[in-house]
Amino acid sequence: MSPLHQSPSEKPGERTLAVNPFYGEADPTAGMTDAPPKHRLPDSPLPPTTAYQLVHDELMLDGNSRLNLATFVTTWMEPQAGVLMAECRDKNMIDKDEYPRTAELERRCVAMLADLWNAPDPSAAVGCSTTGSSEACMLAGMALKRRWMKKNADRYPSPEARPNLVMGVNVQVCWEKFCNFWEVEARQVPMEGDRFHLDPAAAAELCDENTIGVVGILGSTFDGSYEPIAELCAALDGLQERTGLDIPVHVDGASGAMVAPFLDPDLVWDFRLPRVASVNTSGHKYGLVYPGVGWVLWRTADALPDELVFHVNYLGGDMPTFALNFSRPGAQVVAQYYTFLRLGREGYRAVQQATRDVARGLAERIEALGDFQLLTRGDELPVFAFTTAPDVKAYDVFDVSRRLRERGWLVPAYTFPAHRQDLAVLRVVCRNGFSSDLGELLIEDLNRLLPELRRQPHPFTRDRDAATGFHH
Repeated sequence: MSPLHQSPSEKPGERTLAVNPFYGEADPTAGMTDAPPKHRLPDSPLPPTTAYQLVHDELMLDGNSRLNLATFVTTWMEPQAGVLMAECRDKNMIDKDEYPRTAELERRCVAMLADLWNAPDPSAAVGCSTTGSSEACMLAGMALKRRWMKKNADRYPSPEARPNLVMGVNVQVCWEKFCNFWEVEARQVPMEGDRFHLDPAAAAELCDENTIGVVGILGSTFDGSYEPIAELCAALDGLQERTGLDIPVHVDGASGAMVAPFLDPDLVWDFRLPRVASVNTSGHKYGLVYPGVGWVLWRTADALPDELVFHVNYLGGDMPTFALNFSRPGAQVVAQYYTFLRLGREGYRAVQQATRDVARGLAERIEALGDFQLLTRGDELPVFAFTTAPDVKAYDVFDVSRRLRERGWLVPAYTFPAHRQDLAVLRVVCRNGFSSDLGELLIEDLNRLLPELRRQPHPFTRDRDAATGFHH
């Protein structure tokens, strides 16, 4: 084996990184004779330019995030936001006494969201930033469970008092994790026919004296549709009238809570409904911030049991905190405040409307091709799902996903959950930065592939589970 592939310190059978001679600034051959190992710490340092280039080159094999139509996560921000994030990435969000202005920006964001989501008294609403909606949902679920435990202290814990949480089968996997981690029974409303999310009446029927709450999704990841939160609350109002059970609702607005207030202001889903106890969103989705920030708010301080809030004497100050994580950079929170300040209500409305226009236009163009059937049209979340038309037998959605990947497009194909596992779809998520011009390029590539797909003797996908790496 040549020195290019083996360093003197390399163990038998261990591969090293290949180093281009030009990466060695002072001695071009040094990197070739002492290439760093891949799976253990190298014995000696590398020049920063060499280390950078090795990592940079390997990352070129990642997909292009701007062409990733699977993710809801923001893939473009303004350069000024990037500068602010760089200036704040060394600040630890948890050190509120050391970085009081960063803590103040977080507090302002909570107040802005409380106002946006129509809290009865925005100054009385409580909330916090998180690393994303998954942590936010865990915190909201913990508050629901603790409130239920306090109301049922006379019989919990006992075998007959096992807490449960009602939700649609379309919920994001973080809710299943919550139920698993915090020992809560997950009661899921299945899909039926062309209903791909929770049915309010069916959800109410699953509730009993052990139900800690019901989760409504404002923007299902499966197809981009809003769940009927007002109807869900009305069904639970009826349940309370019949049985006396007072079941709170948490709205998982990971995506929709940053879309509906701007594009669907007359849609009642938020704290205008007295039964809605808490709401979460992902700042890094339609909040328009790079990955790493979520938000969760409670209607009033009473909705968040005080014993869940920790007061820590840390680095010289009293620090109230309610989070699963501790240390994390302040950059994303600062970027969220920048974006709120930068856009305002009208700016957010313009950005989200442009994104919805792209989604609706693209859905119409795909439907016009004749090979596909739309499930949703991008008129709620800027997201739509579609499947092959009934008469298409030569290929399936997994073939389409695989062939589009050859052109750089990442479009997930997946089957729906229980009761609709027969349905396999493609889903397109339109985000800020995915322009109508890029949408036109996607249509051109799809048009280019269709003749070849139509000539296939049959669908080529053998293992649907291996056909896509997409997971909800």
